[in-house]
This record gives sequence, C-alpha cells and structure tokens, in this order.
Amino acid sequence: MAENKLKNPELDLFFEAVLKLQTIEECYSFFEDVATINELKALAQRIQVAKLLKEKKVYTEIAEDTGASTATISRVNKCLNYGTGGYNLILERLEKN
Repeated sequence: MAENKLKNPELDLFFEAVLKLQTIEECYSFFEDVATINELKALAQRIQVAKLLKEKKVYTEIAEDTGASTATISRVNKCLNYGTGGYNLILERLEKN
C-alpha cells in the first residue's frame, strides 16, 4: 500500500474502533454518536453511487436514483478508477455475501 497522507494515531484509533464493531446495530449506535446524520447519509450515498457506477449505470440515472450531484458522482468515479482501491475492495466483498 502506498504511503497514506491521512495516516496518524488518531485515525488509527478510529479505524481500530470501527473494526471492533460486530453488528449493524452496533454500527448504528457508534456512528450516530460520532457523526451527524448528514455525514452518514453522504457516506452511504457515495457507496451507493460507487455500486451503481460499477453496474455501468449512467450519471443521470445515478443522480436520479440517489439524489447525488454530478460532482459527487464524478468524484466517486475518479476514486473508483484512479483511487486507492477502497471502493473496489468493499464492493467486491459485498458482492460475495
């Protein structure tokens, strides 16, 4: 993995905490405490956008289905194609379940 510009002890602690979550209910409890509803909705929207992009949906269809702006869709698409591989990793794992 390439050097991550975000890496720091505080973020390591946060990610370690996330990895300790065991159920969706635990995720709801934790994330409702650490993030705003709008932040969570924005993150959820990006995952949905990534999923639809992988399914080869067009921007207009994705915008209509998710309410995401074309700027958000473009940003997610850029990450899918040129990012660190995080979206692809998760989408592949979700497909296996």
